[in-house]
Amino acid sequence: MLEYLFFLSSGLFLGWSLGANDASNIFGTAVGTKMLRFTTAAIIASIFLVLGAVLSGQNTAETLNTLGEVNTLAAAFTVSLSSALAVLMMLKSGISVSISQAIVGGIIGWNVYNHKPTDTETLTNICATWIFCPIISGVIAVGLYICVKKLLHHSKVHILWQDMAVRVGMILTTALGGFALGANNMANVVGVFIDSNVLSPLKLGNVYTLSSTQVLFLLGAIAACVGIFTYSQKAIKTVGKNVLSFSPTVAWIVILSQSLVLILFSSENLENFLISMNLPPLPAVPVSSTQAVIGAIVGIGLVKGGKGIKWSLILRVVSGWVATPVIAFILSFISLFFMENVFKQTIFIP
Repeated sequence: MLEYLFFLSSGLFLGWSLGANDASNIFGTAVGTKMLRFTTAAIIASIFLVLGAVLSGQNTAETLNTLGEVNTLAAAFTVSLSSALAVLMMLKSGISVSISQAIVGGIIGWNVYNHKPTDTETLTNICATWIFCPIISGVIAVGLYICVKKLLHHSKVHILWQDMAVRVGMILTTALGGFALGANNMANVVGVFIDSNVLSPLKLGNVYTLSSTQVLFLLGAIAACVGIFTYSQKAIKTVGKNVLSFSPTVAWIVILSQSLVLILFSSENLENFLISMNLPPLPAVPVSSTQAVIGAIVGIGLVKGGKGIKWSLILRVVSGWVATPVIAFILSFISLFFMENVFKQTIFIP
């Protein structure tokens, strides 16, 4: 057990990185527009992140296991640590990046090092979400923006009541965003440890029992909550203030749009329903909340004429999306060499 917990530490580090990085996407716009205090938003997001991870986090883990089934504890430690270091490097430069892309780069590094073929169909599906995720988020945001704008234009509600409604909406969408992040992205944090999991089920009184996998996801979620409170404010400055100057109402629309996108890509029931209707499915796969929120911001910015969008910063963020999986791949490949040849650990079981 102690050995497992030691190796799991890299997954918890990646969980911390998830909270430090992706909290900006959950409530960065709310804090940036001063509609919610950081502490209030962080508490709400943390509670619902834990719920999302424990109740629905396993739905997207299968996709990552299909991409590359990291089947030893030492390899899981190495892949997870490499991904976390790649994210931390981007965070140090003030760029909010994608945990999803980092873990994919790390897993492919493991595949290449062990001369194991990468499932091209799964990789194609995952890479396709990197394109469609911001597009879908942008479309949803534009639709919501147009509807809300017309509603406010024809509404005779006093501006103080509008302000109160936006604040309540911010609280609700922060909760929804936290749940969506836990449900969709926690597989990135601890998914590679599922095959080697030795944790015991946990009884919560006589009401509910967490499976061993749910306990694993709970630990990852707690690490993410620590990341939210200790390091997320730096990334919030990028997403919440610098990309686009917008009103509190638009900030609420951005949060809601990215939350809905994460839920869409977390639902196995939706995927099966679309397949039964002979429609292109949205796979249950971890997607980037960073890409979703940037897509929403750009979509609304374009509808408003595109003048308020800081394209230089958008280009910088996009460059981080490209660099992150590459850095994670390189770190994973090199670290696996040292883990196998210097520390004499088994990193692959045929």
